[in-house]
Amino acid sequence: MSAKVIDMAGLVAELANQRAAGRTVALTNGAFDLLHVGHLRYLVGASRLADILVVAINSDDSVRRLKGADRPIYPENERLELVAALEVVDYVVLFEQDDVRDVIRKLKPDVHVKGTDYTPETIPERDEVLDYGGQVAVAGDPKDHSTSEILKKFSKGN
Repeated sequence: MSAKVIDMAGLVAELANQRAAGRTVALTNGAFDLLHVGHLRYLVGASRLADILVVAINSDDSVRRLKGADRPIYPENERLELVAALEVVDYVVLFEQDDVRDVIRKLKPDVHVKGTDYTPETIPERDEVLDYGGQVAVAGDPKDHSTSEILKKFSKGN
């Protein structure tokens, strides 16, 4: 597995070093099941908002709770590996919860980034980020791509 894939304790320590060197941190999160161009554009956009991009990826159990029993398509170790292989991603961490609030509390990113299915005002973790002085942002192209929609096409034989 890539050196970019890191556990939470290691990530907290690494980000402390990065911040001591004056670097800023952006955090984004998701299942990243069946990686597609919408994911790539979202991550490229997020990477432009800070010096370091951290991607928190939902565990298999979390994805099942959020998306249903037939998900994820790919197991967490493969999803971690795929996202870590992207040049714009600096670190990838797995999280077990259904939302990213605990990760935000531990990492305190300078900016927390969501996709264009949100606005800065509708980001669910917005209050958590603003409480410590962080910022929220939206990145990526219009939400014209989704894993769920791609899977529907395949199930219909299109």
